[in-house]
Amino acid sequence: MKTKILFFFLVCFSLNIFAQEEIAIERYTAHNKGKFFVSWGGNRDSYTKSDVNFRGKDYNFTVADMKAHDKPKGYHIDYINPANMTIPQTNFRMGYFINDHYSVSIGWDHMKYVMTQNQTANVTGYINLPADEAGSFYNGVYNNTPVDMSQNGAKEGGYDQGAVQGNPPAFLMYEHTDGLNYINSEVSRHDDISKWFGLPNTDKVQINLTEGVGAGVLYPKTNTTLLGKERHDDFHVSGFGVSAKAGINFTFFKYFYLQGELKGGYIDMKDIRTTVSNDDKATQHFLFFQRIIAVGGIFRI
Repeated sequence: MKTKILFFFLVCFSLNIFAQEEIAIERYTAHNKGKFFVSWGGNRDSYTKSDVNFRGKDYNFTVADMKAHDKPKGYHIDYINPANMTIPQTNFRMGYFINDHYSVSIGWDHMKYVMTQNQTANVTGYINLPADEAGSFYNGVYNNTPVDMSQNGAKEGGYDQGAVQGNPPAFLMYEHTDGLNYINSEVSRHDDISKWFGLPNTDKVQINLTEGVGAGVLYPKTNTTLLGKERHDDFHVSGFGVSAKAGINFTFFKYFYLQGELKGGYIDMKDIRTTVSNDDKATQHFLFFQRIIAVGGIFRI
């Protein structure tokens, strides 16, 4: 009887030791639920052509198929310089894993949108500025009229012959360079694919695929030189955006990661401030495509 009791206790003790060992070797990266993450990175951007409507007290016209590009800074210390790190095209994101596969996050995509100068675009509408304003050079009715958008360009025809003579102001210089700020929330899925590459210890190196969808508001600081008028040059909630993304994540030593993403979406801005006058506004909508590289950390509190 004593032998049976002793054997029973030995079995229980052994099972307890094995259970503790099993718990002890569970990887930190095996589960994501309850973890927080934060990342910082940079982007390159592409935009579709856009019809942009400009309207005010004395004008209402649309520039058709406006071409635009981003404004990259390249490899630069400003990306990590606390005093200047918001100047380049950057991405900030922080979030929380609600379970092992899904996270919720908020972020700021600081893109830059610059109307391509030295382009000729068709303009439809009218301009009827007071004769003492320099922009009255462009007074007239436009019907799909080609206009030179270079800094010293002038309309190819149709302006008022009695308008201000001499060197005209730029017809239009237009950009969201401080910037095209897309402040958004995302829901994302994450899947560990380390086994595809035969990685034996994900606490040293882990590879994840991530996909997500998001939505948010546009809060640009629009710099516009429009018919010689003084620009607004301040931040303003101008519209909304929706987006979807896919990326790959490399996590090193449990807590640090490098992530690459492709992100595309739709932006609709119906209330863009262009000049100091509250009467002057612009509207546009377009598609965007971002290429993002970010570094970050993942941790439990």
